[in-house]
Amino acid sequence: MTDRVVIVGAGPAGIRAAETLVAAGLRPIVVDEGARAGGQIYRRPPEGFLRPPEQLYGSEAGKAGALHATFDGLTARGAVDHLARSSVVAVADQVLHVLTPLGRREVPFDRLIVATGATDRLAPLPGWQAPGVFSLGATQIALKAQGVALGRRMVLAGSGPLLTLVAVQLIKAGAHVAAVLDTAPLRTQARGLGGLLARPRLAVRGLAMRARLGRLYHSGVRLDRVESDGDGPVALHWTTAGGAPRRTDCDMVGLGWHLRPDTQLAGLAGARFTYDERWAQWLPQSDLFGRAGAGLYLAGDGLRVLGADGAEILGRLAATACLQDMGRAAPDPAADLRRLARMRRFATGIATAFPWPAEMVRQTPDATIVCRCEGITAGALRAAVDHGGAEANRAKSLGRVGMGRCQGRFCQLAGAEIIAGHAGIPVAQVGRLRDQAPVRPAPIGAWAAAPDTD
Repeated sequence: MTDRVVIVGAGPAGIRAAETLVAAGLRPIVVDEGARAGGQIYRRPPEGFLRPPEQLYGSEAGKAGALHATFDGLTARGAVDHLARSSVVAVADQVLHVLTPLGRREVPFDRLIVATGATDRLAPLPGWQAPGVFSLGATQIALKAQGVALGRRMVLAGSGPLLTLVAVQLIKAGAHVAAVLDTAPLRTQARGLGGLLARPRLAVRGLAMRARLGRLYHSGVRLDRVESDGDGPVALHWTTAGGAPRRTDCDMVGLGWHLRPDTQLAGLAGARFTYDERWAQWLPQSDLFGRAGAGLYLAGDGLRVLGADGAEILGRLAATACLQDMGRAAPDPAADLRRLARMRRFATGIATAFPWPAEMVRQTPDATIVCRCEGITAGALRAAVDHGGAEANRAKSLGRVGMGRCQGRFCQLAGAEIIAGHAGIPVAQVGRLRDQAPVRPAPIGAWAAAPDTD
């Protein structure tokens, strides 16, 4: 008998974790929401899709193809049990509760590797609740999965490498991008240069993409409001670094400030969190291998946002730790640990160069929607703080920010910033929303029916 290992997520981290475990003689279960493995960064289009990998993934086409082939090979020879199109909605007593296409299934485990990736980090601005305002991640997914541009004249705004990458991908695909608006001033971006040089080729590639945008790119801007009619956006109003007001016509707006680890499942599984001032968000605690508790291992962007290459490393390290803890032969982690140190230096440079716009968020006008799921304004959130105190879960109970479909994934960080600014306290003091099941919307019928049990 051997421990039963389950991996949640089949992106770069989950694939490399599965490969490492299989090489050691184990047969892990891999649960993934996608129909085909690859994760968000290497998301695969449907069968028969005509655009070649070079158009979908650009310079990363080779890496994407290698990862896809690796996992396809594992499943073809029955080395892993792959539960595709399946969402883990709860975890308790060493059992995952999974919604599959056939209904709810209970999957017991002895050891759990959580490789759930990351989601967009969003900041509210007046009018962003209009149809036609998307996250940068959603914009990229539509392009990769279906070859679709979500507008005829698009404005992308926010900060971080994803902003530039999505803009270049859209332009390369023939889409019309009217402007790329970065809230990080150039002088702030320059402060991160030392860390970015930890991966010089990647830094140069990013600068080349930036150069390709030319006059479309504007740094140090302030985003003022999305103007819209009944059909969606008609313009984005913004202010230049020099203080000049601008209005850019558009029918789509894409927003994003880098990424945030998707940590709800990790929290339910027992991970602890600490507030990271540099990244301005709550991050799970672990050792260098991703150990986050007894039998719990975190990997990929769900632990630290290091990009696809870093996710592969973290996936191998999590599987290595799992094997070590089982007393089985494990790969030598020395080379991966050296690469990980370089990835972390680069990530620190990213966080320094493209900071979360805390002051802009704190000054969000009262009439602005903060929680799009529940339609709660910044003013209502501030009123909840006045009534019940400046603590995230209390404000959620009284004001409903974070109580909707996304469970706070897209409003928690902005909500905490608004609470902190209103109360005059550090944002870490506001606290973190408690993780609750289901971590994804679950049909009552599927939950009430008797589950399949492994």
